Amino acid sequence: MTSTQESLARPCVTLPQGKIQGIVQTDHFPQPVECFLGFPYAEPPVGELRFRPPVKVKPSKTTIEAVAYGKASPGKPLIPPRIPLVYDEDCLTANVFRPVRKPDDTQLLPVAVYVHGGAFNRGHSSSQNTASMVAWSGEPFVGVSFNYRVGALGFLASSKAAEEGILNLGMQDQRLFLDWVQENIHHFGGDKHNVTLIGLSAGAITIGHCMLHCNEQNPGPFHRVILESGSPTTRDCRLYNSDIVEKYFNEFLDQAGCPQDLSAAETFSFLRALPVSTIIDAQEAVFTKYKSTMQWAFRPVIDGDLIRRPPIESWNSGQYYKVPIMTGYCTNEGSLYVDRRITKSSQFTDFMQTLLPSLPKEDIDRLNDLYPDPSLGYPDYQDDRVGKDIGEQYKRTEAAYGQFALIAPVRQTAHLASTNHGSPPVYLYHWDVFATLYGGAAHGDTARYETFDHATTSLSAAQKEVSGMFHAYMTSFICHDGNPNKIQGAWKDRPTWQPYTHDQPFKMILGKGNRDLIGGPVGTPAELTYETDALEQCNFWWDRIEITQR
Repeated sequence: MTSTQESLARPCVTLPQGKIQGIVQTDHFPQPVECFLGFPYAEPPVGELRFRPPVKVKPSKTTIEAVAYGKASPGKPLIPPRIPLVYDEDCLTANVFRPVRKPDDTQLLPVAVYVHGGAFNRGHSSSQNTASMVAWSGEPFVGVSFNYRVGALGFLASSKAAEEGILNLGMQDQRLFLDWVQENIHHFGGDKHNVTLIGLSAGAITIGHCMLHCNEQNPGPFHRVILESGSPTTRDCRLYNSDIVEKYFNEFLDQAGCPQDLSAAETFSFLRALPVSTIIDAQEAVFTKYKSTMQWAFRPVIDGDLIRRPPIESWNSGQYYKVPIMTGYCTNEGSLYVDRRITKSSQFTDFMQTLLPSLPKEDIDRLNDLYPDPSLGYPDYQDDRVGKDIGEQYKRTEAAYGQFALIAPVRQTAHLASTNHGSPPVYLYHWDVFATLYGGAAHGDTARYETFDHATTSLSAAQKEVSGMFHAYMTSFICHDGNPNKIQGAWKDRPTWQPYTHDQPFKMILGKGNRDLIGGPVGTPAELTYETDALEQCNFWWDRIEITQR
């Protein structure tokens, strides 16, 4: 945790569940921020509540010391966490951040709820420095983050899980928490009628599913969304009883030592009685088995409830919740995942065939035209980084995976959400700041820039500038009904961000050509242009979404 101000009175908010006693944080901030950390929003999902829908936290008169982030749902991190974490299945906790309030402050503030990412198998509410985002905003708002169950504890799907009514438990946690926000955020000075959802990666995917679940007749408990490097059409979204989902489930049972001939009720009774370490070990064994091929286990499935149908069908029906959207992607979305040492063209083909077994042979062959082989002299994916750490086929494979999994789906969201005349605006961005030589502008890099985090802004003037502009766009979107241009302040001269439309597919390139951190030029912090990159490749993936999501 960062520095706190001992001389300032500790904030206290009274809720039906008890008194929440927070702290005041001042770490490199222009103003102190009141932080309420790690308090429960649901009953602990342990013992008989393991593998069950979340239960609303009970009323209480107790005082809760909300001074540190809660424990993380068990899952091996892919990248180092922002703060040291403790892992436990008792993880359903929340955090609220607000500017210091004066006694006569009665106006309710906009609310931003952050949904963390982590491939549905890891992640924590602390991954975004929400306190910094609140502190540096040109106008006040209330920031909120929370944990939900991940991995097998949150997304163990199968016919037996469906029979028990426990599909997509992690998303059920999210639904319960959004209800908690509606019931309680006014106690913190937040306006429940002015809520922005922010999600990165898996967080963006689930927010996308929330949009498709709701509609004008069944509005969601939110009013605009920010989807970073994720979309409801990202990667797969299968039926709960599809062959591969049942395969993951049966392998999990084997790893956990659970007999497969038990009834659904007996199966989950057996799993509830196991030590949590056995559950975690089984979860890690199954996830790790498929990690290198990107065929990840334990993800949201079509359950007929939270995800009623394949996402593309919901988009095409027009029956989704139409709200302002900010969404975007990073240049090198695939670099975090693809093997950097891939050297042979056959490895590229094998990787894509394994990842997407439903693609017909002619489509696999077509990939060689869309992503031409650099070993044959084609210049598109020639890579001057090739050496002992970088294989000749890495740049090609990284581009193909990144565009399939993340870039094309994000751009598809912008395209589909702007189809109907009069729809709320969609703002598309492209993040191009290279953080490392090998990773480039990698998946997840935006998280530390959007909050104007001191660890990032102190790196150089160029890093501070692009962070400041991104933070200003995002906080303006939060505070001004989805308009990224209203907040002025230190970054008032940033370019005006025009919405994406079919006729004028604008995008804001943030950190265009910024190679500052790898010894190169500082580039341009923000530039509005048309989206013209990789059009043929993205159209290829759009046309095959019904195949690739199966």
